[in-house]
Amino acid sequence: MDTIAGLFSFITTPVSWVIVQFHSVYGAIFGADSGWAWGLSIVSLVILIRICLIPLFVKQIKATRGMQALQPKMKAIQERYKNDKQRQSEEMMKLYKETGTNPLSSCLPILAQSPFFFALYHVLSAIANGETIGVINQSLLESARQAHIFGAPLAAKFTDSAEKAASLNASITDVRIVTAVMIVLMSLSQFYTQRQLMQKNVDLSVKTPFMQQQKMLMYIFPVIFAVMGINFPVGVLVYWLTTNVWTMGQQMYVINQNPTPGSKAQDQYLTRLLKHVSSHGDVKGRGKKKIVAAIVAKGPDRNDNERKFITALTKQGMAAQADGSVIKSSEATADADAASGGAPKRQQPKRQSKSQRQTPPSKPSKK
Repeated sequence: MDTIAGLFSFITTPVSWVIVQFHSVYGAIFGADSGWAWGLSIVSLVILIRICLIPLFVKQIKATRGMQALQPKMKAIQERYKNDKQRQSEEMMKLYKETGTNPLSSCLPILAQSPFFFALYHVLSAIANGETIGVINQSLLESARQAHIFGAPLAAKFTDSAEKAASLNASITDVRIVTAVMIVLMSLSQFYTQRQLMQKNVDLSVKTPFMQQQKMLMYIFPVIFAVMGINFPVGVLVYWLTTNVWTMGQQMYVINQNPTPGSKAQDQYLTRLLKHVSSHGDVKGRGKKKIVAAIVAKGPDRNDNERKFITALTKQGMAAQADGSVIKSSEATADADAASGGAPKRQQPKRQSKSQRQTPPSKPSKK
């Protein structure tokens, strides 16, 4: 792990500088040697990094939805060329190129965050070994080594010996209790985030191998976190737990505000939107109008949730418009008449019976 972290040593100085700047602020409040000052500095580092990664997160959402939409086509290619792996790969790449989809885009936030994670691990490992690193000089090093979170030093690990814990002015019991609790919370938050995604934000109308892979990852990732967590210093556990909680909250917001089409979350969202339209008589908010406009633009390609939404609007005497607004059906009819120039409709001649058609018209009488 130290070898891997060493590969990211180029970023340890910026990471240590950011931590020191936050520590100078929190140290003035809680005390320079306080665990709260150092712990909150790490939490603030996470928040700063995740804010910077929001554009990548948006790109990740688009890439993930793009991959979900392509699953039926990908499955058809796999079945068609199951005996020709080279042609299968060529067709897959062609499909990605035509749709502008990049499978690696869904991994961008994790890849972008990994240098900071390994740099922080390198910084905390140096503190645990009593070594200065980056902008952390000897005085800051001693302060960080004195910092405890619930009795566990920031640089302590679950696998540390009693002698190592004692050198950091802590008991091995406190270290293992605190690290065990944090590892469990870290794994549970990862599991809940993945479970929330699978249960609410997946298109249930399409059954693909992608869904099975996601289900497997839902159980595998927490186990990986738990196994790796016993080798993480407390400071890294604080970092990873914070980023998991951030991801969970960020995902909850996206699921509630911009759910995947065809998912259970979309059905719940459109139900709430229908109540909103019923009470206000129109769609309020740019985000809501954007979603309604997208549903209108789909036309006959709407999924079951979207068709149900449009049908419910019609039953209430309303019609969704291309710009995302909603108007009364009578207004929509009037607008259509106005668009046609207001010309009166041509009346069809009244249909005559067979006897009327056979009877010749009477001649006018002569005076």
